[in-house]
Amino acid sequence: MTTHQPFSNFENLPYVRPDLAAFEREWEQCLNRFRTATSAEEQSELLAQMNAYRIELDTAATIVSIRHSCDTSDEFYSAEQEYMDTIRPIVAERVNDLYRALISSPYRAALEHQWGVQLFRIAELSVRSQSPAVIELLQRENALATEYQKLLASAEIPFDGKTLNLSSIVPYLQHTDRAIRRAASEAKWQYFRDHAAELDRLYDELVKVRTEIAHRLGYASFTELGYVRMLRSDYTAADVARYRQYVLRHIVPVAVRLRQRQARRLGLERLTFVDEPLHYRSGNATPKGSPDWIIAQARTMYAEMSPQTDEFFQLMEQRHLMDLLTRPRKATGGYCTFLAAYGVPFIFANFNGTAHDVDVLTHEFGHAFQCYSSRHHRAPEYWFPTYEACEIHSMSMEFFAWPWIKRFFGEDEDKYQFQHLSGALLFLPYAVLVDHFQHEVYNNPTMSPAERKQCWRMLEQQYLPFRDYDGDSFLDSGVVWQQQRHIYESPFYYVDYALAQICALQFWVRAKTDRASAWSDYLELCRAGGTRSFLELVELAHLRSPFDERSFTEIIGDITARLDGVPDTHFDNG
Repeated sequence: MTTHQPFSNFENLPYVRPDLAAFEREWEQCLNRFRTATSAEEQSELLAQMNAYRIELDTAATIVSIRHSCDTSDEFYSAEQEYMDTIRPIVAERVNDLYRALISSPYRAALEHQWGVQLFRIAELSVRSQSPAVIELLQRENALATEYQKLLASAEIPFDGKTLNLSSIVPYLQHTDRAIRRAASEAKWQYFRDHAAELDRLYDELVKVRTEIAHRLGYASFTELGYVRMLRSDYTAADVARYRQYVLRHIVPVAVRLRQRQARRLGLERLTFVDEPLHYRSGNATPKGSPDWIIAQARTMYAEMSPQTDEFFQLMEQRHLMDLLTRPRKATGGYCTFLAAYGVPFIFANFNGTAHDVDVLTHEFGHAFQCYSSRHHRAPEYWFPTYEACEIHSMSMEFFAWPWIKRFFGEDEDKYQFQHLSGALLFLPYAVLVDHFQHEVYNNPTMSPAERKQCWRMLEQQYLPFRDYDGDSFLDSGVVWQQQRHIYESPFYYVDYALAQICALQFWVRAKTDRASAWSDYLELCRAGGTRSFLELVELAHLRSPFDERSFTEIIGDITARLDGVPDTHFDNG
């Protein structure tokens, strides 16, 4: 059992800059003793001691990251963030030294029994994903990704007498007035037109540097290295390709019908790209109160959902472990992270008055509830599982919240639930499109920027056959992917959401008839954390593997019945 430090609230958590030199000295001393240890017990004790060093340093880095993102103008934490960015690669290489010693231990069998096999899988994959020979290339990759991030963050879009960014223009893209939607879309994409050469250059260089990293590490392509980086130990690119075919077979036809229904609800003969964000003529579902009111509804919801969620939500509130409101100088987006030394998570979000406020709260609460439920594991590697498993907890929590949705949306409860469930299906073809595109790019790294765009548009017509750019030659040339940050910053990550979505939808179907059993399995999945691989966790939760076609055929009927059972006349069309 891991012992966690007590604290009163997040604001009072102490921070002292870690001494990297002292860390490296202590680490190397322990590592040398680990290598020369004469028993599994001795190595296990040293492993626990080295984990304690990691926890101390990681907690400091997490405090810095949170405080910097909560107020990016804070000069002290901006400087500390720069320091952490500098030492993280060095620390990662030291941890890899431990992994190498761990997997070559003469007492490996006994250590696997004590610490679990999954730790050794993670260690083996981690040491295969980097080496000192590619550090300079990794730094270049990071710099390019950061340059892309800054380019998108610096967008200044003149619209409606204001200067907007790529986040604040979103409500206009969902406006009930089609002329405003179209004008907002044109304004947004003008930014991409103006920076087309820069966006092409950045991705071209990223593909080239990632391919060179892969070759130096002995891989035939970055695709192989990409799967290793994602710690995918029990499925391959061939499995993912088969999954994409399931989406084409079972989901794309449903998505086409949903878009046709959407056009009818909006009174349009033809649904174009600028119409896709608006679900109802009277406007999308929105929460019926202020941010504080939303949090109050969540407090009641989690009190009623289970004793575990009640206790946890109270802890998060009392210890000030949530920062949900938008304000000047706060970073964009949302995330959940873990303060390891204290055994608690932190939720960061930006409420904006749309249904996304409820989505992000329940989604990030799912992540937070999982890592809190996993805090008892001794290995830091087990506090979160691999990414595709992580997203099961978050996406499933969105659906477990359904019985309380009326508290947030009032008379728009049905609107929200239809929007949420249909959105889950509409997301799947796009998610696998992003994945298929990346496979094509990294399997053919010499493609030109123009050829990549042609590739995207060809795949887009396959996965999103309903998409109509209404004669916009720029969008029709295959550029929409350049707004998807994962493609630039986190290669091969995006399909994880799609794999998890099928698992979350299984929980939704099960909860309709036996909520107690579904919730029990969800709790068990959360407690397991990262102690098992993705497919082992899926099996633990009594879910069907996404790579088994029955995971689609066994749930699609329930989902379409729910959607088809709500006539479009039920919604207020204004």
